[in-house]
Amino acid sequence: MSDLATTIDTYLEAYGEPETAKRAQLITRAFADDARLIDPPMDAAGHDGIAAMAAAVQGQFPGHTFRRTSAVDTHHDFARYAWQLVGPDGAVAVAGTDVVEVDADGRIVRVVGFFGELADADNPTAG
Repeated sequence: MSDLATTIDTYLEAYGEPETAKRAQLITRAFADDARLIDPPMDAAGHDGIAAMAAAVQGQFPGHTFRRTSAVDTHHDFARYAWQLVGPDGAVAVAGTDVVEVDADGRIVRVVGFFGELADADNPTAG
């Protein structure tokens, strides 16, 4: 995959895919074999670990899907973008920002996720 936005959207689709086999295919397309996914409550390594982490999130948020809510901002082998986890009723359960690193083939080697909005510099507990 040469288009990074497509790769990221594939990753987000995989994370919300309830069917195990389809989720595995999407993860394989988006992630390098030794990729890491690091979010505040947990982290995973490799395709199987990422798939298990996605299944855990789906268990906690059944019927929810992820969507990218910003453009993909890139430089060198890194990118950042905003996302939301949306319920079947359209309500946003969680929102955040991911920073990703990609390899020479355009596959994700690392995702570091952050939940919520950034706090203001003058009020670091808000946000």
